[in-house]
Order: sequence, then structure tokens, then C-alpha cells
Amino acid sequence: MQSPKRSARDIETGARPGRFDIAALRETAGDKTFARGSAYQADGRVEIMTIGEARVVARVDGTEIYRCELTGRGKSFSGNCTCQAFADRGFCKHLTAVALTVNDLELGEPGQASNRLGKIRDHLRAKGVDRLVEMVIGLAERDPKLLEELQLSVALDTADDATLSAQLKRAITDATRVRGYIEYRDMRDWARQIDGTLNRISVLLEGGRASLVLELLDHLFARMDEALTKVDDSDGGGGACYARACEIHLTACQQVKPDPIELARALFAREVNSEWEFFFGASETYADVLGAAGLAEYRRLAAEGWQKLKSRRGRRTEDQPVEGYALRALMERFAERDGDVDGIIAIRASDLSTAYHYLDVAQLCLDKGREQEALKWAEEGLWKFEDEPDQNLVLLTCDLLQRNGRNEDANELLWKLFSREPSVELYLRLKSAAGDDNAQILVRDKAVAGLSVRAGRSGLQSEWDVFGAAEVLVRVLIAEGLLADAWAAAGKHGCREVLMEELAKASEADLPAEALKAYADLVERKVRMGGQGNYSDAHAMIKRMRRLEGATQHSAYLSDLMTRHKAKRNFIKLLTSKKTS
Repeated sequence: MQSPKRSARDIETGARPGRFDIAALRETAGDKTFARGSAYQADGRVEIMTIGEARVVARVDGTEIYRCELTGRGKSFSGNCTCQAFADRGFCKHLTAVALTVNDLELGEPGQASNRLGKIRDHLRAKGVDRLVEMVIGLAERDPKLLEELQLSVALDTADDATLSAQLKRAITDATRVRGYIEYRDMRDWARQIDGTLNRISVLLEGGRASLVLELLDHLFARMDEALTKVDDSDGGGGACYARACEIHLTACQQVKPDPIELARALFAREVNSEWEFFFGASETYADVLGAAGLAEYRRLAAEGWQKLKSRRGRRTEDQPVEGYALRALMERFAERDGDVDGIIAIRASDLSTAYHYLDVAQLCLDKGREQEALKWAEEGLWKFEDEPDQNLVLLTCDLLQRNGRNEDANELLWKLFSREPSVELYLRLKSAAGDDNAQILVRDKAVAGLSVRAGRSGLQSEWDVFGAAEVLVRVLIAEGLLADAWAAAGKHGCREVLMEELAKASEADLPAEALKAYADLVERKVRMGGQGNYSDAHAMIKRMRRLEGATQHSAYLSDLMTRHKAKRNFIKLLTSKKTS
């Protein structure tokens, strides 16, 4: 069904308010998606299939035919679409087009739309049961998936647990099968099959077969643990299926009330041994089902595993991988429940193989009000990793030293870090710690001198490091307002285009000639590179140039630019349509 076209003004102002709030729709979709959806609606690409008080189903003619479903109304609504954009980013142009089409329906049209499937329903009812059965059987003979659905439907109504278990385990195996590797583009279909299987399993909960559900999910979890290593789940569709299965598992456990000791052992194994984190925090999630006995067993297993892990770690070298992340987190959560700060510190301090781990322990001590202990851990970490310090650990140590009146020690650490990893942020911190104006000038001169030497080195450092030092030097000079020195440093050592543009913007008031020359060079580079993005950037700089030079000079510049680049039609179109001159 094609809806009557609606003017852009009507859509903008909501002149004919409908089921879905226009402002909320725009906010949900975003301006670009809303505009594209509006165009789809205006082109009559939407066919409403069924419409009720709280649900709309439609087909949208895009690159393919997409099925869209909207629920809710007013400012509260949600949707689902079969397009890839919905899977990637959420609310899409197709859903937007459906919402606008519904809003635009004339009186009586909602009923007509809802009758579209109603007429089919009435037609089928008139066929009689026997004719319908034959029609469905005929379709099932041609459609293996429909045949499977019918077989499972029969089993759900008539089969015993053993028969149903065999059928559904076969369905789980088929749905989770991975032949070779599943690429990103094929993941949606794969996840949809698993989701359909979960629909069938969840139906069993309503029929009082929760014990069978647990048996089936054990099979599914084992299959998914392996399958997820062989798929591109960048979208998270496979993970979402696993998470849904975990929710069904919890509900089934709440119905069955399995033996708490056995449940604790099963959940502990999943939380600690699986490379996925879907059962992370299971002792809290299943606390009501586990009860006191189950939680006690969970704690016993965790403590036992922790002791084994520590005994193994004592023999490992520092370049070996860290073990037992899930077990460590589990032990921490038990310690947090007990309010055992010393226990948490001991758990985190059990692995101090990186500077970050020292930072983690020091920050924990500080968060718990143990400032002196935090400083001890921080200084120990700096000493142990003196040759590869962690910047955040250095900064935390400096803060702690300053709190304890050790300003000279803090200042020395900051300068060491600045000499190793110079940045404008560190420079400003050094300057702030210096105090009065004279001391700040000394900091500035020392930093600029060191950066100049470092930027000027040749062959002694990596290209990235030399280039990075030069950019920090230019940024420091900009921050200090020493623009002439900044231009000299940029000319001597070079810097990226983005920093050159920043320097030009900073120089517009005091050094307009330098700014104009830099803008002209940047415009030339971007136009020669081509591409709409570069053209837009160039156009923005040309507008800034207009404010720095007289009308006559700017007109001459534009005329020369357009003559030399007349073959760049999109660029010329941008200049003339937006009236740059």
C-alpha cells in the first residue's frame, strides 16, 4: 500500500500529529537517518501489512524487501528491521519511513491496512480444516525449514522428554554448526537460526519442562563455546544468543531448584574455565537459587582453585601469560562481600608482573583511604619498572608525593616522564607545579630547549619520536603565545597538516600573513588530493581566509584557484553554490 505523499513542512512541524512523536522519532533515528526515511516515505516505498493498537508490521522496498516491525506509540516506541543497518547501528531509515507512513495514513486507512492479512485469514478459514492441512503439508514438502518447524510443533505437543530431547538436540546441533568459518556477512542468518531454536526451548518452560530445558542448554553451551571461536561476531549477534540462553537457564533453575551443590560446581566450572564471560558473576546472579549451601560450595571451590593457582604462579616466569582472571575476580567479589580490604589487596598483589598491576593496587589503597600504603605500592612499582614506567603510575605517585609534602621528588619524576614521553598536558602540569611567574618561565625555557634538541636530532631516534617531539614543541609554543617561534619550529622540523591548521587559526589576529600562507598551502594540498571531504575542508579554510584579506585580494585568489582547478567540478560547484567570495 502506498501512502499519500506528505510535505516536508508537515513532517517538520508535525502539522498532522500521528501515532509516533516526530521529535522523538528524529532523536532516535538521528538527522541523517530521519531525512533518508522521510525520502523513502515520500517515494511510497512502504507497504503496511498489519496495524494494531500497539504494533505495526510493514514491508519496505529498499535495496531488498525488508520486514519492519514497530511497537509502542508517542514518544515510547521500538522496532526491528531485517536490514543490515539495523543490525549495525539500530533504528534505521526503513523503520523511520514506516513510522512516518503510519502517521500519514488517512482516516480509515489503518483499518484497511489491518484487513490486508485479515482478508487472507478469512479466506483460509473458508477453506476448511482438511483443505488447510493439505495446503500446509504441500508447503512443508517444498520447504525443509517449515517441515522441521511442524515436526517440532508435533513433538512439543505429543512427545515424551526423551524423544523431544533427541529432536531438539539435533536442532541445536544443526543451528550451531559451523563449516569452516562464518564471515561477518553471514553471521546474521546463523544467529537467527540459533535464536529460533531458543524460541522453541523457551516454550518448554511454559509447559513445565524446565529440567529438559537445562539438559538442552548444556548441549547448546558446549556447542556455542566451540562455535564462537570460528565466527566473525563483530556485531555481537552470536553473543546475544548466548546471553539469551543464559537468561533461559536462570529461569529454568528458578523453576527446577536443582541440587545447590551440583549447581554450584557446574556454574563455577563455566565461570572459571570458559574463555567467554557469559557466566561471569554467576555466584551473584544465581545467589537465590544457590542458597547458603550452594554459595558455600562456590566459595570452597574458589578458595581451592586460588591456592592451586598461586602454587603454580610461584614457579612461572614473568614473561608467561597471567592465569586465572575469572578466578581472581571471583575471589575479589567474595572478599568485597566480607568487607575484607586486606584480602582484596592481597588478591591484586598476587600478580605484580606489570607496572599497571602496581597502579591497580595503589589506586585501590587510595580509594580505601590508605594513602601511605598507596604511596608505598606506587614507589615500589616505579622502582621495579624504572626502565618502562607506566605514565598513569608516575602521575599517581606524583600526586601522592605532593600530598605528603615531597614536591621536589614529585617534580623530578615529572621531568623524567616529560623527557621520555613529552606532551602538552605534562608540560602544563610542570608549569602549574612551579608556582610563581619566574619559576614558570624557567619551566617553559627548559621544556622548549629540551624539545628543540630532541626534535633536531637526526638518526638517533625513530622518525615517529622526532616528529612527535616537534609537534609537542609547536603546541607548547602555541600555548605560550609564542607564535613566531612556533612558526619557526614548524618550518624547521615540520608538522602534520592538522597542527599547521591549528597554528594558522591561532595566528589569525597577530600574524595574519603567516596564517594566510599556511591556509593557501593547505587548500592547495587538499584540492589536489581530491574527494568531497578534502573539498569541504578546503572550503572552510577559504572562508577563514576571506576574513583575513581584502575583498579585492580574496577575489583575485579565488579566481586564480578556480582557473587552476577548473577540472575539479565538485570543488568548483562547492565554491560557487556556497558563495565563498
